[in-house]
Amino acid sequence: MTKEVLELNEVTVRFAGDSGDGMQLTGSQFTDTTALVGNDLSTLPDYPAEIRAPAGTTYGVSGFQLHFSNSDIQTPGDSPDVLVAMNPAALKTNLKDLKHGATIIVNMNSFDSKNLKLAGYANNPLEDEELEGYNVVQVPLTQLTGTALENSGLSQKEISRCKNFFSLGIMYWLYSRPIEPTIKWIKNKFKNKPLIAAANEKALMAGYYYGENTELFTTRYQVEPAKLPKGIYRNISGNEALALGFIAASVKSGLPLFLGSYPITPASDILHELSKYKNFDVRTFQAEDEIGAVCAAIGASFSGALAITTTSGPGVALKSEAIGLAVMTELPLIIINVQRGGPSTGLPTKTEQSDLQQAIIGRNGESPVVVLAVSTPADCFAMAIEAARISTKYMVPVMLLSDGYIANGSEPWLIPEPDSIPVINVKFRTQKEGFKPYLRDENLARPWAIPGTPGLEHRIGGLEKSNISGDVNYDPENHEFMVRIRAQKVKNIENDIPELEVVGDKDADVLIVGWGGTYGAITESVAKVRSQGLKVAHAHFKYLNPFPKNTGEILKKYKRIICPELNMGQLARFLKSDYLVKVDSLTKIQGIPFKISEIINKIESVLGELK
Repeated sequence: MTKEVLELNEVTVRFAGDSGDGMQLTGSQFTDTTALVGNDLSTLPDYPAEIRAPAGTTYGVSGFQLHFSNSDIQTPGDSPDVLVAMNPAALKTNLKDLKHGATIIVNMNSFDSKNLKLAGYANNPLEDEELEGYNVVQVPLTQLTGTALENSGLSQKEISRCKNFFSLGIMYWLYSRPIEPTIKWIKNKFKNKPLIAAANEKALMAGYYYGENTELFTTRYQVEPAKLPKGIYRNISGNEALALGFIAASVKSGLPLFLGSYPITPASDILHELSKYKNFDVRTFQAEDEIGAVCAAIGASFSGALAITTTSGPGVALKSEAIGLAVMTELPLIIINVQRGGPSTGLPTKTEQSDLQQAIIGRNGESPVVVLAVSTPADCFAMAIEAARISTKYMVPVMLLSDGYIANGSEPWLIPEPDSIPVINVKFRTQKEGFKPYLRDENLARPWAIPGTPGLEHRIGGLEKSNISGDVNYDPENHEFMVRIRAQKVKNIENDIPELEVVGDKDADVLIVGWGGTYGAITESVAKVRSQGLKVAHAHFKYLNPFPKNTGEILKKYKRIICPELNMGQLARFLKSDYLVKVDSLTKIQGIPFKISEIINKIESVLGELK
């Protein structure tokens, strides 16, 4: 039958199933193919913390959401237009998030009494009124995959695992995506397992032609490529972009890159990614624990490397004493904190912004470090380079804040020309005449003297240093002087960073401020309310310690300030105390990003109060 093709501007899809159903792989392949088509996109992987939660239960549901469009977008979408549910638990977990009238493609073979009971269903939702108002497409995925692969030479269990590719084939047909890139990926991925490769390819093709031939679908959809600035793009996750950014910083500074790390969700992928680049003079060291990892990085910095350590909030807690050592020794060190839900082990696979206070003040003593934050996956590349520039120029630790949403999410990244990336000028002290380990230049930075340089031997460690000489010193006045000069060095960096930029209506009474991964949701929210004729402005912080020099001047221009944060109001607290302004906090602590509608509702409420 001839199928109608409808043009759409944007679509949000979500794949959901058991942890063993391959939903992350399915979503990633759909994402990569969508990037090749040329759509703008944003993703939100969502998976349980347990390695293998009980099969068929709501605890074990893994999901992957993708928002793609023919224009610029900033978020993975508020509510899916399409849900692919591989079992009853996936349906139950995700139903509340769907738009009314959304399409639900379900694996009807999984809706047996056992799986219904595991998901907590008393009745089969496919047979009652619970799904009224949705376009429910019941596909016997398990059965169809088995039929397609009955002569594949695989076991029944292995055949069942291929049903995610069958569902992917349906989605490729439904949204007019090419299947060739995924076939190429399958052949490369399973080149040493030809039976598996052939089965997955056949399941993918079977799903595609099922969409074409079945009467369940009368319409397919087309989303044209987005009109983005010219250049070469690739789909990139936040963790991948951080890794590539630090490699670029290493090349541009002429320093070998050293990563001291201990695996922790959601930061581990940075270690995995950097371990592939030994040919770029990158050394990765997986330590026995978080303390060993950061101490190794400090040692690498002492010996002249661009030193970084990657972790999440619990790891930062363990590293805090050693970060204080880096403050005292005034060595360049970059600490990447990919934030997750806390406290303690908390929500290892969910996102949060709850480590800002920890980053700025979470150490013993007066122990200031520079604090930066990334705002999108692609932004991670540039901010990694900026962290390296500041750390080496000022001989100071820098903490770079990301979060689980940015780290695992992805978007198209315009690959920069190598010559457009600025050189990071690094000067090692080599002249022994007049050398003192705590002499300071115009930036208050002490010399970077590499061990083994003749005549530059000096003491280093965690005890308080004497000004200039670097000798151990307990004198009260010297201690106060050194504490203040270390703080002043960080404060002076406000003169070397961009001023806070405001976008939106110049005559607005309301300013929305944010930091980190709230950027996309705030940006789209502001754009939507402005399109309705409402006047608002937006400023987003990438520099959090020190704040940009014009922060106070900006904040005092507005009658009301709204600060959306995935915490209990940490940035709002700093802005209130530092600049004595009133800030309306909009907080969310659920392990998931803001929806655009949540921020719009707050903006409209505040504007209503002003009227």
